[in-house]
Amino acid sequence: MISFITHLTVLLSFFITFTTAQSSTCRTSCGGIPINYPFGIDDGCGSPYYRHILVCSNSEKLELRTPSGRYPVRNLSYSDPHILVSDPLMWSCDDGEHFRPTRPFSLDTSTHFKLSPQNEYLFFNCSEDHVIMEPKPAFCEHFPEHCDSSCDSASYLCRHLPGCAFALTSSPCCSYYPKATESLRLMLKYCTSYTSVYWRNVGAPQPYDQVPEYGIRVDFDIPVTTRCLQCQDPMKGGGICGFDTQTQNFLCLCKDGNSTTHCKDHDTARHNKMVHVIAGTVSAVSAAGAFGVGAGIWYLKKLRAKAPVTCGVQSNDNRLF
Repeated sequence: MISFITHLTVLLSFFITFTTAQSSTCRTSCGGIPINYPFGIDDGCGSPYYRHILVCSNSEKLELRTPSGRYPVRNLSYSDPHILVSDPLMWSCDDGEHFRPTRPFSLDTSTHFKLSPQNEYLFFNCSEDHVIMEPKPAFCEHFPEHCDSSCDSASYLCRHLPGCAFALTSSPCCSYYPKATESLRLMLKYCTSYTSVYWRNVGAPQPYDQVPEYGIRVDFDIPVTTRCLQCQDPMKGGGICGFDTQTQNFLCLCKDGNSTTHCKDHDTARHNKMVHVIAGTVSAVSAAGAFGVGAGIWYLKKLRAKAPVTCGVQSNDNRLF
C-alpha cells in the first residue's frame, strides 16, 4: 500500500512537471522580433491558423514559410497587422543590369495571409511581344481596376528606383500588380527579373507620408475569440493563447500548466484535483491502519485461545507483556 502511494505521488509530480514544461516552451521573440498571438515559433503556441508559418533558426533568424520557400522577416507589426519580408533572389540595386534567376513569391491561400495592396511590383527586361507595356492614362490612379491588363512603363518607381534612381539605363522597366501567383509566374516567363517595393508609412504630412522601400508586405488577420481574451486577461491569470497539437482545440497556456478556459480556472481545477488525491491518499492510509489494527486484535485473540487456563494467576507461560 505504501509503495502504491509512493508511485502515485511520483506520477502526479511528473504530470505537473510535464504540463509546466509544456506551457513554458512558448518563446516570445526571435532575433529581437517579438512573437505574440496569433503567431508562435513553438508548436502549440498562438493560433492553429498560423501553425508552422514562422520559423526561428538556430542563429536566431526569423523566417516566413510559404509554398515558394522561406523568406527572412525584417519586421512584424501587430498594431497594423503585417509582416515585412525580403526575397534574396529578387532584383536589388547592387544587381544593376545583371539579372539573376528568380522565383515567383506565393502565399498559402488556406492561411489568413494576403499580399498587401501597398506592394508594387517592378518587372525588368520584358518581352514586348508577350507583355503589354505602355504608360497608363491618368484616370488609372482613380480606377486602377480598369487598368490591370498592362504593365505601366512610365510608373513613378521605374523612373525613381528607391536607393538607386539610375541603376538601369538600357533595360526597360514597368510596374504591374499581379492579382494571383499564376499571373506572377506568367509575367516572369516573359520578363528577366522583378522586384517588390512597398510603401512604408512614415507619419509625415501628405503627400510625403509614405516612402518606397524594397520588400514584400504580407497582411494578416488576428483571430479574436472570447476564450483567448479571457486567457490573456490579467485578472484571470494572464495566460498565453495556444492549442492542443493533437486536436488543435484551444488551450490557455499558464505557468503552472494548461487550461481550456483561463489560468485562474486551471488553478481551481488543480486545487480540487490535489484535494481529491490527498483525500484518496488519506483514505488509503486509513484503510491500511484499520487493516493493521484488525490484524493485531485477531493475533491477540489467537494467543489468548492457546494460553493455559490459570484462573487469573499470571505466570511465565501465559504472560503477554
